[in-house]
Amino acid sequence: MKPLASKIARHCQHLLMLALLSSSPAWTQEAAVQITPSDDRQGTFKSIKGEVNLVRAEIPRPAASGDGFLTTDKLLVGPKSAAALTLQDGTVIAVGPDSALALEKFSYDATTQEGSIAVRLLRGSLRMVTGLIAKLKPENVSVLTPTAVIGVRGTDFIVEATAP
Repeated sequence: MKPLASKIARHCQHLLMLALLSSSPAWTQEAAVQITPSDDRQGTFKSIKGEVNLVRAEIPRPAASGDGFLTTDKLLVGPKSAAALTLQDGTVIAVGPDSALALEKFSYDATTQEGSIAVRLLRGSLRMVTGLIAKLKPENVSVLTPTAVIGVRGTDFIVEATAP
């Protein structure tokens, strides 16, 4: 019975952190992030709380608000920590404690607003508020976990993945 209580407490902690991260009106903005043409980032960190590391070229370093996020990067969020990033199309991803995430695929054309997103949640939890890509073609947005692939049909959802 004790492991179940621990799992429920951890799940509640994840949901609380995600709710705190996403309660700010800035998280629900629908406008695409303005990125200069010379900048190759697919997303930008908007909020960092606690121990959050960005792994680029196999080298971890502390993430900071305003840092760019690329499809080759991995995000590692420590206990009692959280991060949120906004992708070029306005999609907002809030990542809960003890999580690992990678942007598996991202393409976006600001002129046509077409593209695709595949987010891989390796462990932990995330909340995703979809942007312009999902508004035009929700079937082009997916979240992959160790045990499932989630196709997006809504605009705001929470996913939790545990190690197999």
